[in-house]
Amino acid sequence: MTQTTLLQYEAPWPVHALDWCKSPAPGQQLRPRSAFRLGISSFTEDYRNRIAVVGLQDERVLVEDDYGDYPDFVTLCEANHGYPATCLQWQPSTASSYAWAQKAATTELMATTGDALRLWEYSSDASPAVSSFAGRQPTAGGHRLNLKIALSGQSKVQNQSGGAPLTNFSWNEKSPNLIVTSSIDTTCTVWNIETSSAITQLIAHDREVYDVAWLPGSTDIFVSVGADGSLRAFDLRSLEHSTILYETPAPKNPPPTPSTTNRPPTSPLLRIAFNPSDANYMSTFHMDGSDVQILDMRSPGAPVMELRAHRAPINAAGWSSTESSLLATAADDCQLLLWDISPHSQPPTASPRNASSRLSSPRPTDGKKRILTDPIMAYSSQTEITNLAWSPQIAPMTMNSGHSTPAGEWLAIVMGKSIKALKV
Repeated sequence: MTQTTLLQYEAPWPVHALDWCKSPAPGQQLRPRSAFRLGISSFTEDYRNRIAVVGLQDERVLVEDDYGDYPDFVTLCEANHGYPATCLQWQPSTASSYAWAQKAATTELMATTGDALRLWEYSSDASPAVSSFAGRQPTAGGHRLNLKIALSGQSKVQNQSGGAPLTNFSWNEKSPNLIVTSSIDTTCTVWNIETSSAITQLIAHDREVYDVAWLPGSTDIFVSVGADGSLRAFDLRSLEHSTILYETPAPKNPPPTPSTTNRPPTSPLLRIAFNPSDANYMSTFHMDGSDVQILDMRSPGAPVMELRAHRAPINAAGWSSTESSLLATAADDCQLLLWDISPHSQPPTASPRNASSRLSSPRPTDGKKRILTDPIMAYSSQTEITNLAWSPQIAPMTMNSGHSTPAGEWLAIVMGKSIKALKV
């Protein structure tokens, strides 16, 4: 019996954001396929955007080749979103054991950003036996996605009543009631989603902020990147200053025409992500850039590695959550590449830093940047790959037919309206 290594889903609209659920649905031990749920959002240039949860039609698609007549994934539920969601995430896996004051144990949270930070409550409380009862569709029974709250703060910078559009957010794993958002109005805002209140809002950059990420294991330190080409770190315990960890080098041959904004031309940094298995390392990439920069918090100022294999602008990068610490990158060259930087990494023990310490003085860098040009795996698609999402480690599954699937990780990629999930 062959194991399936590719699952597919065709959405009714162009897909922008997506995320793989971080844990199986609560109380669903009898339905292991709930580990295969994706949250997705549409991108259409109007106010009629949607978000949806899709899941496996049947566990048998994981092992049986003759299940090809059926779609692998089906839509479980969807909701209106208005403007497109710039980012969508399921609750961290730690949220299931967190003592929520206002959330039922049987529901899961999902968050989106766009014109506001929205918190959604997803429930799938009906068992298959109940959901097919009284003529209801067995696939859709019991799945609900309800808007819990929309948060948009007063902007520090703009004189408008609502907040400026949000570009991205990071959900804190250690304390899942905390979310930090980034905005085009140069600010980052830390929210307590349990009390629906902004803990702090700070002017983080000189221009738009494009992405933000909590330091793994910390509830105080986060980093952000933006249109000013800088990567900055902030500590909620000492907000009077920030630490610039990296700045885009000024172009060697700037254009002769003076800029109308009087700002030096820099290349914006689009995304930032920590390596979960060694939080000293972060990945970032430039707008229209085909290389990925790997930065080490212990030696800021310049990348310690650069990954060079894409032949067109990179759209997304993400680290696996397992100890393998693979980095996936996807680009307009229709390529998905997997990188293993561990052979080139300094051991974590070389750093006195930990999540509870403050932003410490970095060690001096030896100034040598490693150029990596050989990914360990490549997947070629028919069209540009615009986004990606890793699954957590998915437990082995045994089906009624006696077939079983091994444990492993999957990687979902977006190409227009198509989503493919690849077994890594």
